[in-house]
Amino acid sequence: MKSNVLNKPLSLCGALLSLVIASFAFAASDVDLQQSPEVSATVEGQIKMPKQQERMALNYVNQPPMIPHSIDGYQVTKNTNRCLQCHGVESYRTTGAPRISPTHFMDSDGKVLGEVAPRRYFCLQCHVPQTDAAPIIGNDFKPMPGFGQ
Repeated sequence: MKSNVLNKPLSLCGALLSLVIASFAFAASDVDLQQSPEVSATVEGQIKMPKQQERMALNYVNQPPMIPHSIDGYQVTKNTNRCLQCHGVESYRTTGAPRISPTHFMDSDGKVLGEVAPRRYFCLQCHVPQTDAAPIIGNDFKPMPGFGQ
């Protein structure tokens, strides 16, 4: 009969990890965000994104472009992807939105597919709405020369 002695430290570690994560989430919710006139706070800790804004410059090579518009209510699930309604191969010509990159049609082996590759389908894994809200944690990041302007 196996002893449960080995399982107790693992469950204790899991409980401690949960406590640490919860404390970070609680601390982050108390941060006072500095806001520009275009960005306004809605509910404490949430930022209301402007409807549309100019695209921000990239800061480094191969940086995923940021989203220059609100994505409130956008649905990206395994069955539907609201982003492709404007940025898809067939729709970008009529909407004026930037076309989805050809790299998004390659699988992990470099094989070109007829539709967006599964690993690139969930746009919000890499592309985020842009805002000029103050960072929650300060940093000294500087864009590569020639970028971020």
